Amino acid sequence: MKQSKLNNGWLSNTRSDVLSGMTVAVALIPEAIAFSILAGVSPMVGLYASFCIAIVTAIAGGRPGMISAATGAMALLVGTLVLNHGIEYLFAATILCGIFQILMGVLKLGRFITFLPQPVMTGFVNALAILIFMSQLTHFSGQGPLMYILVALTLVIIYTVPRLTKAVPSALIAIIIVSALTIFLHLNVKTVGDMGHIAASLPLFHLPQAPFTLDTLLIILPYSLSLAVVGLLESLMTATLIDDITGTGSDKNREAKGQGMANIVTGFFGGMAGCAMIGQSMVNMKSGGRTRLSTFVSGIFLLFLILVLGDVVKQIPMAALVGVMIMVSVSTFEWGSLKSLVRVPLSDALVMLVTVISVVATHNLSIGVLLGVLLSALTFAWKMASIRMTATTEGGSKTYIVSGQLFFGTMSHFINEFSYGTDPDKIVIDFSHSHIWDQSAVNAISKTMDKYEQYGKTVTIIGMNEESSRLVSRVGLRVTDGH
Repeated sequence: MKQSKLNNGWLSNTRSDVLSGMTVAVALIPEAIAFSILAGVSPMVGLYASFCIAIVTAIAGGRPGMISAATGAMALLVGTLVLNHGIEYLFAATILCGIFQILMGVLKLGRFITFLPQPVMTGFVNALAILIFMSQLTHFSGQGPLMYILVALTLVIIYTVPRLTKAVPSALIAIIIVSALTIFLHLNVKTVGDMGHIAASLPLFHLPQAPFTLDTLLIILPYSLSLAVVGLLESLMTATLIDDITGTGSDKNREAKGQGMANIVTGFFGGMAGCAMIGQSMVNMKSGGRTRLSTFVSGIFLLFLILVLGDVVKQIPMAALVGVMIMVSVSTFEWGSLKSLVRVPLSDALVMLVTVISVVATHNLSIGVLLGVLLSALTFAWKMASIRMTATTEGGSKTYIVSGQLFFGTMSHFINEFSYGTDPDKIVIDFSHSHIWDQSAVNAISKTMDKYEQYGKTVTIIGMNEESSRLVSRVGLRVTDGH
């Protein structure tokens, strides 16, 4: 059994996983450096974080094949903390963030990802695809035509090689070929080394040098909580996307705990907080990575690149990596969603567009997703709040058929639909096409019956389902059931 689990979780796709992990490791370096600069810390902080997080999530995470490392979403949250209090507080906040995420996993909060509507998920994916593309544009600043030529060459190789062979990821081949050209031809282009200093040193265990006091806790608490929520949200949404791509499931609560363990470890080894990366995860998927081995190799090979091949890595042209990330952004974007905008309900299209626009405008995933979910909830509430009443009169009796959901949002409309004074003496209210949800709904039925009683008329309730009947009885309303 253990051998079977090892093969399925780690060794079922060995060759592709190793090559895809190597490809991801190369693509992680400029991203980690850029996010470190964004957070106001040394490039090595982001690199150490990417190594630690990739290794830990490969072992403890709940989504095989997903890549987690230092990310822009997390870097944006800690800039002011580093600026005002220093890097040691960042390490402490990262550890506390990890503790919060483990607690979220223990409390099984990962299941709430299922409450995200599909338009929000689609908006999330499209927004991140746009952000990935936009983040590459900065690398063209100050560059000449050669940059554009090399990016174009990278894309040509990426899309052409799979027609010839799929033995090696086309992105890795493109990086090697374009790097070799620029090195041997001594082309003057922007390289990874221009992004920041890469030191050939191992991450060492380090206790955050921040006072262990209540004041310190109050300083880092809001940052840690924000990091935990944003990191977990991005990780679980990325995991859901990869679930769809691979046709496999994942343990969201285990992923929450795995992310927490990873952030605790990186905090003790001089790294910044991180989470799942949709861009690098897509590089892994496109390169054939599927199991935990691909994530593990990405972390190990990243450290190997830093320690052993640092001088070579510094010479990799940014054009090659930009080309890879442009490919990722194009393949990540759900182009079919543009065609479906005219076919899906207007409310769903609006939710998707609001999510995309708000994420792109704020560069904040949590704001975009929150707005999308809120708009979806309001739309759903509006649809739920519609209730229809049809009436038929036969002999000395009148029957009202209720269609729709009866709850606090529809109770007033329900009460006002009856003609209390002019109705005959016998009234039947049919709930066969309705459901009673809350105390407000039960109170509405009670008020309706009271009004008819004031006119000396009798009311019979029929068609109430079992759950609605239990609620009515529990609240204490006595009704005459005409079943």
